[in-house]
Amino acid sequence: MQPSTHRADRAPRHVVVIGGGIAGLAAAHRLVGAGLRVTVLEATDRLGGKLMTGEVAGVRVDLGAESMLARRPEAVSLARAVGLGDRLQPPATATAALWTRDALRPMPKGHVMGVPGDPSVLGEVLSAEGLARIAEDRELPPVAVGEDVAVGAYVADRLGREVVDRLVEPLLGGVYAGDAYRISMRAAVPQLFEAAREGGSLLDGVTRLQERAAARQQTGPVFQGIEGGIGTLPGAVADAVRAGGGEIRTETPVLGLARTAGGWDIRTDTGVVSADGIVLAVPAWSAATLLAAESPGASAELAGVEYASMALVTMAFRRSDVTGTAFDGRSGFLVPPVDGHTIKAATFSTHKWQWVADAAPDLFVLRTSVGRYGEEEHLHREDVELVGVSLRDLAAATGLTAHPVATEVTRWIGGLPQYPVGHLTRVARIRDEVAKLPALRVCGAVYDGVGIPACVASAHRAADEIAGDLGGGPTGEIIATPTLVQGTRSEAGQ
Repeated sequence: MQPSTHRADRAPRHVVVIGGGIAGLAAAHRLVGAGLRVTVLEATDRLGGKLMTGEVAGVRVDLGAESMLARRPEAVSLARAVGLGDRLQPPATATAALWTRDALRPMPKGHVMGVPGDPSVLGEVLSAEGLARIAEDRELPPVAVGEDVAVGAYVADRLGREVVDRLVEPLLGGVYAGDAYRISMRAAVPQLFEAAREGGSLLDGVTRLQERAAARQQTGPVFQGIEGGIGTLPGAVADAVRAGGGEIRTETPVLGLARTAGGWDIRTDTGVVSADGIVLAVPAWSAATLLAAESPGASAELAGVEYASMALVTMAFRRSDVTGTAFDGRSGFLVPPVDGHTIKAATFSTHKWQWVADAAPDLFVLRTSVGRYGEEEHLHREDVELVGVSLRDLAAATGLTAHPVATEVTRWIGGLPQYPVGHLTRVARIRDEVAKLPALRVCGAVYDGVGIPACVASAHRAADEIAGDLGGGPTGEIIATPTLVQGTRSEAGQ
């Protein structure tokens, strides 16, 4: 039968977004733009999730994520859409180092997540034995990667453990705070996974990737920050949601979900909110709890997702006190776990972000990060202890002996979902189970990547599918209503 039509002159359908991190806010922004009525429910007293600004010595700084990948368009486009386009800034310097083998060594160029196309770029980082082991790659037989493989395991088999331990591990650790020998290559470094699937030499595979990238001739900065901090993005998105008619409620934890004849009832500590659709933009453990009754299969899969915790130690020094140290205009350095130090990275914010330097010409602001997957014990230390171990490692790496004039310690407990081998298959199972529910979708760092652009893309996917389910669009739009629903679209909203 042909679909009949009617004029959508009733009130817009109501979507509740549970979770006020950047994914939830991006989903709300998208839904408001589709003409839907939107309510965001956030359990805590603040929006933004892992994006947060604060102050140290009176200087506004990021206390969470500090940059976003600009080669993906989603996050930069969102920032522009909410009025932050003129505040986007690339790093003032991207000259990073590795603190390894008792010295700060320049970060090699020409690699894909630490895997080189040309081994000669690793001469300062690896030992002679490590370089000799890389040369064996072209003599080794092909290794099948199957449906997935751990990044560290595969690269170690092809190029030796030293490449993994001194390059791949610190680079991946900076993104996931995870273990390279557990992290899925297919999920975390998909381009490298495709090169591995082509078989043969991994070095040659990386060279092919680099040639393809050069042919695309991508220009512009790889990363972007925002003047005043990436942590200003959630507030700007929230303002845009409100301006579009959306409602945002903080300090409103969701206690349960229940299907109704016409949609959903969402139970909060202040009452029940009724909705036609739901976007669930919360960590895996929260989603598992909320879906336990309505989707036991999805709940069980979500409950199996593991997280890493970390702490950021932000410090301000008198600029005169850091002269003569090995900072040298660098943006910071990474630390391989194999070297046995406590900090895993240091970012020299004053060098990296011009707006930080301009805000405090007499200060030098930096931050260290502590904590990896399976290393929770550091996070139980007192703030003063975390500052102390950071200063000891900084002294050993750079020669810094000064004491900071101000410090700020920020703990991100369960901050980063882990992507072990098989993660994408788990995500597919979650989405298959969730798709059996009417007008409910999930989004966030658990599913499509932990970076800000990936979270925004995940949010847009969820919002677009919900809008499709509910006939999103401005009130008064002519919409088609199928009188025979079978076969009109898949449950996943494709």
